[in-house]
Amino acid sequence: MMSSLQFNAVLLDISNQLTAKNLEDIKFLNRDTIGKRELERIDSGVKLFQVLTERSGLAPGSTEQLCRMLRDIHRDDLCDKLTRFDSQSDDDDDNNQPDQTEKARLDKATEVITEHLGRSWRKLGRRLGVSEVKLDSISRRHPTELEETAMELLKEWRKSRGAQATAQQLLSALRACQFNLTADKVEQRLNFDTD
Repeated sequence: MMSSLQFNAVLLDISNQLTAKNLEDIKFLNRDTIGKRELERIDSGVKLFQVLTERSGLAPGSTEQLCRMLRDIHRDDLCDKLTRFDSQSDDDDDNNQPDQTEKARLDKATEVITEHLGRSWRKLGRRLGVSEVKLDSISRRHPTELEETAMELLKEWRKSRGAQATAQQLLSALRACQFNLTADKVEQRLNFDTD
């Protein structure tokens, strides 16, 4: 998976290629997402990208929004650079994915957990080792939809663990959080589908 260091290097490169007018145009496109006072303080692409990372989930593998903005300001060259980086990281991700059987088990476990987890998603997130910053970011993106929040949480966890992510780890984390009913439902689903 693309490291955040490599991703930040690409963002820095893009920032260095933005003209002052490009920066103003992108700030204008973000006036509804970022407050006016904060926008006034942003004087470089790097600062803008930091805010976008915090506010709208700009991250490796999640660059569509920034790419769209770059196209809107007629900097297709920079969008292409970002896309090349992303597809390169997807190739790297393919080598870092669980095998197909485990991936199918994870997909089933994820489906059951998102249906049953509810408000306690943060507790599971902490048990799985997802950072507080990521948890806050997920919460901001889905303030009212608990299923979406749980789905996003598990997606984050799977992305961070790569080939090491297993359905068994999810079951262990559920049991450690005392979410035994959900863990039982996951086990039922996994066993039912293998019988």
